[in-house]
Amino acid sequence: MSWSVLLLCFAGALRAQTLPEPATLLRPAAVFDGQAMHAGWAVLVENDKITAAGPAAQVALPAGGRTLDLPDLTLMPGLIEGHSHLLLHPYNETPWNDQVLLEPQALRVARATVHAQRTLLAGFTTARDLGTEGADYADVGLKQAINQGIIPGPRLLVATRALVATGSYGPKLSTDVDVPQGAQEADGVDGIVRAVREQIGKGADLIKVYADYRWGLNSTAQPTFSQEELTLIVQTARSAGRGVVAHASTPEGMRRAILAGVETIEHGDDGTPEIFKLMKQRGVALCPTVAAGDAIAQYRGWKKGQGPVPVRIEQKHQSVQAALKAGVTLAMGGDVGVFPHGDNAREMEQLVKEFGLTPLQVLRQATSGNAQIFHLADRGSIRPGLLADLVAVAGDPTQDVGAVRKVQLVMKGGVLYKQP
Repeated sequence: MSWSVLLLCFAGALRAQTLPEPATLLRPAAVFDGQAMHAGWAVLVENDKITAAGPAAQVALPAGGRTLDLPDLTLMPGLIEGHSHLLLHPYNETPWNDQVLLEPQALRVARATVHAQRTLLAGFTTARDLGTEGADYADVGLKQAINQGIIPGPRLLVATRALVATGSYGPKLSTDVDVPQGAQEADGVDGIVRAVREQIGKGADLIKVYADYRWGLNSTAQPTFSQEELTLIVQTARSAGRGVVAHASTPEGMRRAILAGVETIEHGDDGTPEIFKLMKQRGVALCPTVAAGDAIAQYRGWKKGQGPVPVRIEQKHQSVQAALKAGVTLAMGGDVGVFPHGDNAREMEQLVKEFGLTPLQVLRQATSGNAQIFHLADRGSIRPGLLADLVAVAGDPTQDVGAVRKVQLVMKGGVLYKQP
């Protein structure tokens, strides 16, 4: 066979992966629609949309379509990762400082393409990517490559560089040397407005701000931006139709971010009952990222299940329980990148096994819940008119959260990326 024929075959295979089937009838054992389980349901997909869902006898396959039987599998909406960093890889492989300072951006992007594929094949068809950590606007290009079918990956909501107050972030080396930072520094009215607008102009879907960070005495976490600066960040972003999310772990940093009008608080480690009450009143969601703190503690020598639990892990348990007691809405996101991409389900498992949530609660968070918090009206549930972003897993994930690891089928926009 000639090289030209081989190239034509390869191009045809690529097109086959990126073009949806005209009509596919999916017949699983049960369907989780984003809220509840339905035994004996079928789902019809035409092009990139769901066109019918309900009892199998009531869903007809159009002429020329195909049926895909999925016995013993649960079909559900594609999972939505709420907090990821595709340009990072686990810190026990390479420390964060070295990733920011020593790894060329081309290397980081090449690695991120693999991360994107692993995320998709793990059943996460959408991901909120909350900062490139020194890789500038590489997430915008990564999103474009996915959208154009050049590489497989989830639908991305990107925050680009993120915003930090001058001097508060890292890396920090010698005081005699200015080194590239892991986010964009901005201060005061002019600086903040310019930075927010610049990130939006470069392709940011949302703005991420570090409302506090470990820059206090003895590296304690302390607030960074003033109340006025945070409010200006939110107002500037909102005028361009973007929401703001805040990295915040201290009560004061969280309070300022909440009053400023951010949509989600990321981490919230030291949140108090009073702060969570304010979050509930203001309709701000919490993305607790329990898996990241757990992973970092293990990197630092904690033998999980042996000896005393680290103080930071105990504090995380207390803060999540306080948030739940206050009725705060939880977003599901693990801060993936701190731990391996493709292992996104770790957050869901820990919320169930170690924080007392039910599998159904966590499954709703990762589908319809995240879709609502992130303003994604076209996904997160299974009903006619929504995107055909679907995943099939072995078992019943509403009873055993570990079933979300048993991914047998992945469809995004009607295109099958994995099937039994």
